[in-house]
Amino acid sequence: MRLLLDTQIAIWAVSGTRALPARARELMVSGSAEVIVSTISIFEIATKHSLGKASAPPFSGRVAAQLFTEAGFELLPVLPEHASAVDELPWLHRDPFDRLLVAQAVAEPLRFLTADRQLAPYSDFVVPC
Repeated sequence: MRLLLDTQIAIWAVSGTRALPARARELMVSGSAEVIVSTISIFEIATKHSLGKASAPPFSGRVAAQLFTEAGFELLPVLPEHASAVDELPWLHRDPFDRLLVAQAVAEPLRFLTADRQLAPYSDFVVPC
């Protein structure tokens, strides 16, 4: 199974926090799982971290890329067909990072692991944890 991690799930996965949902952990460690992180997640982490808010990710985009690579996650670039697939998504969610991640999951196709239940109505490819 090819799994695209939502940014928050990816952060939890490499930071060792107990916030990582058990279902996400189970799916990620199954023998057939190919775990993928989008470069849009690195961009999201870099953007939010550079703002320096208390709710910002605990590390920079540069560190995130390193941690994801060290964890053995495949990095998925943003391709033109991913960006243009956003056109097809209804406006159920306003976050541009999440919309692009969902579009990537649908376009590839990949199972999209997320803790954000508001994303579930987008597609059967979205797996809320």
